Amino acid sequence: MLAEKLSISLPPDTVAFIESYRESHAIKSRSQVVELALRKLREQELEAAYREASGEYDPAWEQAAADGLNDEAW
Repeated sequence: MLAEKLSISLPPDTVAFIESYRESHAIKSRSQVVELALRKLREQELEAAYREASGEYDPAWEQAAADGLNDEAW
């Protein structure tokens, strides 16, 4: 995997959590813990976007999606 080195500053309690999580889940490095956390954050953002998009209802779509079909076609 291609990786770019990044330096960040975190509060001591956050670093302690990262280290504890790393040890208890047998993760090789702190970087992998941070990567996992960011992946989960990205998934949350994507899920929120999908929820928002699914709430956008266009009544014209139902008519267009069924254009030319009737119950007998199924």
